[in-house]
Amino acid sequence: MTEILQRTPHAAFELRMAGNQRFVAGTPEHPNQDATRRAETAPSQQPFAVLFGCSDSRLAAEIIFDRGLGDLFVVCTAGHVAGTEVLGSIEYGASVLEAPLVVVLGHDSCGAIAAATAAANGGKVPGGFVRDVVERVTPSVLAARAAGRDQADEIIAEHIEHTVDLLLERSRLLADRVADGHLGVVGLSYRLSDGSARLVASRGLEATVSAAS
Repeated sequence: MTEILQRTPHAAFELRMAGNQRFVAGTPEHPNQDATRRAETAPSQQPFAVLFGCSDSRLAAEIIFDRGLGDLFVVCTAGHVAGTEVLGSIEYGASVLEAPLVVVLGHDSCGAIAAATAAANGGKVPGGFVRDVVERVTPSVLAARAAGRDQADEIIAEHIEHTVDLLLERSRLLADRVADGHLGVVGLSYRLSDGSARLVASRGLEATVSAAS
């Protein structure tokens, strides 16, 4: 079984970051990836975190956080844009499955952010439903620029934080669980070159943020 002993936001955050540190160091343990774990999780699941991330093929959640079967409840869209289906899936992980942590995972070299930035600069907006993705990311690009943050990593951090706030603004269920201390919501920025995940936003994990700083 997963080694989380207390299903608290703080414990889930520490467990997750420890896995990323192993991945960065090149010393993964590949926990919960054997036949025993497969049999354990076949009847039911009890993930310790919900991961809402970008669909980018380079962000394989169980690999970059060194986890295994039944550990993460993963929801992905391009640019981690959140519609009603996404909100419902995250609420399911946090309430029905009682995961104590929701992680919004963004990354550098994000195609959705690049397209939104190009559109904000007067470039061509993609057609089809890709346009909808770009339009949902564009407010983050504009907000970062309005605050004088126009570097790529600053725009990425703005979009991650915007997504964290959007989840709590649109979902009363998530907001109430954060207020009750049953859930933490964090935003992480992943660097493709070295595999590291950096904390850029936190709601309900103030003690964790202080310890990680």
